[in-house]
Amino acid sequence: MNASSLVCFLLILLVPLAPIGLALLNAGLNRSRSAAQALLGSLCLMAVAAVAYSVVGWSLEGVAGGASHSVFLGGVSWNWIATRPLLLRGVRWTAPESCAVVLQVFAVGMAALIPWGSGAERWRLSSACVATVLLAGFAYPIFAHWVWGGGWLAQLGSDFHLGSGFMDPGGAATIQMLGGLTALVVVWIAGARRGKFPESGPPAAIPAHHIVYVLFGCMTALVGWFALNAAGAILFTGAEPAALARTVVNTMLCACGALLAALVVTRLRFGKPDASLCANSWVTGLAASSAVAALVSPAAALFTGVVAGGLLPLIIEFFEVCCRLDDPSGGIAVHGFGGLWGLLACGLLWRARAGQMVAQLVGIATLLGLVLPATYLFYRLLNRVAPFRTHPEGERIGMDLHELGAGAYPEFVMHSDEFLPR
Repeated sequence: MNASSLVCFLLILLVPLAPIGLALLNAGLNRSRSAAQALLGSLCLMAVAAVAYSVVGWSLEGVAGGASHSVFLGGVSWNWIATRPLLLRGVRWTAPESCAVVLQVFAVGMAALIPWGSGAERWRLSSACVATVLLAGFAYPIFAHWVWGGGWLAQLGSDFHLGSGFMDPGGAATIQMLGGLTALVVVWIAGARRGKFPESGPPAAIPAHHIVYVLFGCMTALVGWFALNAAGAILFTGAEPAALARTVVNTMLCACGALLAALVVTRLRFGKPDASLCANSWVTGLAASSAVAALVSPAAALFTGVVAGGLLPLIIEFFEVCCRLDDPSGGIAVHGFGGLWGLLACGLLWRARAGQMVAQLVGIATLLGLVLPATYLFYRLLNRVAPFRTHPEGERIGMDLHELGAGAYPEFVMHSDEFLPR
């Protein structure tokens, strides 16, 4: 193992702090009567995702230059899917590709936590585990092959002279946007929480039960994102360890710009800063950084974060008020919009060859036009076999008592529904 591989492996050991931060954030944004189920579910989904990816997913993703299936159309070879053995057989554990395997095992768990937060307080843990098998075993690795495994999106530069091909060093598309779109599908299928959207009047405000969890989760996620973006820079852009300082600084600037922009926007919009929206803006800055941190200048990274954080409160409000999407964690906007904006910013701000923006748009269109409809179709079919929505009694008493038989805070009185319209 050379120096770059060793540095990359050490960085990857810190990547789990990112999904840990998301798990804390999701639990804090829930009501107290579903907090234990939220955290246990996060742990279960990370476990299911790791197993599904190890058994099936890696064989479909592979590495650039590895064995794969291609289709010849129009005189061009379209690389669609890898053909590696199941159960990680054939991985060269002493080669740099082993670092990619370890990173993906953590990254796919992170992608699985995004829809889990959006479906909180009404998504059954058993059906969420089955849905995660589909995400981690098929949707994630196939799209990751197109982007990171030498697939057709990565080859847009060489085949069609579109910049350097679709660029996503830290997973803005593969982790963030894919997770956000999956969250959208889950919310569509599961529906809104009871009492969230009354027949008349605005949506009911269901406050977070523990904003300290939320803010601590943001701080924890930052360290994981440093490692995620830096490891991605080594594996997918060929960056040397000495060049990683800019990636770390850019990641920080994206998050800081997003937080400060949200602080100003919520202060102007509501009269006082909103802690949960500021926290979500911090995370959406991190999501956007996954596309740009390894590639652009610090000034461009700061601009990317400011735009992401300034727009996020307005987008969350639009989704809730106009689209009537009940998303307790804000995952659809935070990760879906954050990842999308980061990919666009990469095309706008990175000084690459001509056609880079077109390559980025092709990748985004693939997610919206192919991955999103396919995910909706398979999840809709899954919902018939393993219904997503919990029993109404589970919503009434809370997911902790309904699914686990005990609450997270048994010595305290749980939050009631007194703030919801009758």
